[in-house]
Amino acid sequence: MSRLFSNRQRHYDLGVLPAELLIRDADASPLPAACPGEANRTAPDSVAAAFAEYEALFATHLDGAVAPRRAPLPEDPVTRARNLKASAYFLDATLAGVCALEDADWIGADRSAHTHAFVFAVEFGREPAPGEPGDTWIRGTNVVRSDVRVAEVAVVLAGYVRALGYAARGHCAGFTQVVLQRLAQRAGVAKAVDGTLRLPFTRRGFAIGVVTTDMALAADLPIAASASLDWPDADAYMGKPGTRPGWQEAEEATRPMHLGRYPMETIKRVAEPTTLVLRDEIRRNSKRADLFTRALAGDLGEKPKVERMRFATKHPLAFAMTPLIRNMVPLQGSREPLSPTEVGGDLSDARRNAAAIKALGYYLGADLVGICAAEPWMYYSHDAEQGKPIAAYHRHCVVMLIDQGFETMEGASGDDWISGAQSMRAYMRGALIAGVMAAHLRRLGFSARSQTNAHSEVLHIPAALMAGLGELSRIGELVLNPFIGPRSKSVLLTTDLPLEFDLPIDFGLQAVCNMCFKCARECPCNAIPFGPKVMFNGYEIWKPDVEKCGKYRLTNMKGSACGRCMKTCPYNREDLVESDRLLDLSIRVPSARRALIDYDDSIGGGIRNPVKRWWFDLEIVDGVCVTPRGANERDLDLGRGDKLAREQKLAFYPPSVQPAGGTTLADVVPLDRVAGQKAYAEAERPMAARRRRAAK
Repeated sequence: MSRLFSNRQRHYDLGVLPAELLIRDADASPLPAACPGEANRTAPDSVAAAFAEYEALFATHLDGAVAPRRAPLPEDPVTRARNLKASAYFLDATLAGVCALEDADWIGADRSAHTHAFVFAVEFGREPAPGEPGDTWIRGTNVVRSDVRVAEVAVVLAGYVRALGYAARGHCAGFTQVVLQRLAQRAGVAKAVDGTLRLPFTRRGFAIGVVTTDMALAADLPIAASASLDWPDADAYMGKPGTRPGWQEAEEATRPMHLGRYPMETIKRVAEPTTLVLRDEIRRNSKRADLFTRALAGDLGEKPKVERMRFATKHPLAFAMTPLIRNMVPLQGSREPLSPTEVGGDLSDARRNAAAIKALGYYLGADLVGICAAEPWMYYSHDAEQGKPIAAYHRHCVVMLIDQGFETMEGASGDDWISGAQSMRAYMRGALIAGVMAAHLRRLGFSARSQTNAHSEVLHIPAALMAGLGELSRIGELVLNPFIGPRSKSVLLTTDLPLEFDLPIDFGLQAVCNMCFKCARECPCNAIPFGPKVMFNGYEIWKPDVEKCGKYRLTNMKGSACGRCMKTCPYNREDLVESDRLLDLSIRVPSARRALIDYDDSIGGGIRNPVKRWWFDLEIVDGVCVTPRGANERDLDLGRGDKLAREQKLAFYPPSVQPAGGTTLADVVPLDRVAGQKAYAEAERPMAARRRRAAK
């Protein structure tokens, strides 16, 4: 399903649909029209009921306090509107527009000082065909699914505008003070056809959200009454403007939903990962040993401790996501077994259950889904707050990856002001997806708990590795997928629902990473090893210096966090047919791998694309957005590697020098870098570990 034409020259605020080709008419009047409804009825075991608590939570955050001072924004209302549209597309809205508010747009509410409406649509998801895995869980739930997604986007955009110092309120179905259907027409997002709203260039239904504000925004024109909503010509249908092609929906329908968008079934499966994992030598760590938790406790010093609470949310867009991320934690679910119910019928078939849970994950928005055993060594040993032991309570683990987005990463350096928001968006979306899935399984009588970035009792990296979603890369503590590369964040769902497990994969990454040093060369803090893999706590890994990496991300003064290794990796490619060919070459023609690595540098893979630069450089300080000290503006530095390799001194911190189980946030345990460097220098090599094990 990869595209034929690149979108590199398409500005991000234009979106994925060629709406600029529509005929517009300033005099077009809105008509009475309903939002699209369901094409199918729900079954008794549908996921519909699982959305309720999330919809109620999101509704409480549609309004809120406004920052006491306004941000230093461009005065041009066109620039502001473009930024807000790009922000909506960043959050996966399908189409967006703006109009000035009129009295008739309100539903008997106090209009206050709001002058403009930002309107956006979220398209319905594809549903499985009758009889396909997951069909009774999914079919007929598109309205509630899309309403919750609209609420999520409305909360974030309204919170973003309020953080900029302007009044703003989100509106969505069931929680609106404005006429959504009227504003969708006035902002040029949808058109009334035979009494029902239609979105251009798609046959699917959609939900509408609105953010009203007193920020001045350039208005769009309504779609003309005479305008066709279909593809205007062959170029548009084929996606030549860099947009979603017209054939995509039909092609998607030819692929069973549980297989997902990417052909992971074409990748070689192996009994064990391509990096050695000695399960019996792994010591479970306390959550207190996590680097960012150590920073919070003061182990890394005062500055990292202070910055720990804001490093990823210094930008107002990331800041606007935090209320949802934090408040979804209490909804994550149960550890204890539940009583069986009659709602779900016979769920004893592990293979069919696995296919159904994958279909549900893809329907809700996951980009890749895999399943593995939740082995005891994958669990943390103790919590960080009270030092209490954590027992391994679920046997099965669903692992999902959320793509951080090629286009935004294409415009960024990887460590500038949008980096934190890229991570937070994926964490927020993952928490919603896994949370709804866990709630659904509990309704069917199975214990289930989402394990999110905000609160997880399971280590994500080994789960993603064992679930066959990638291989460990030179970046180190990152599982790299063959189709989306390293630019993902993970979320887990642990459960006692019977599930068939996936096998690990082998797509030749170990050989490629062994000869490619690009992430190490471009790392701002020289934390990624130029040297060989080592054994660390039972794992074969290119072990990064987490202290260097963590301190840089925490205290980055010209950006929010860091993802530069992901940005510059040769596997971070646009989703094109050309990219599929390069991946196929790297897998099937080992002799081509060296040339493919060099080719990525020669074409500027990893440099910033100014066309994709859409965000404002802003930093929240003491609750107010200000102009930051600067922004990291890095491109490639081809001659940097040799010097860094010569100077590189790495440390790592095995369990023997980590805070022991039972240590809490109240206890400061300073990092011992001397011991960490000694541990790295004396680390066992994987070949020696294999020989040692074979000799037993």
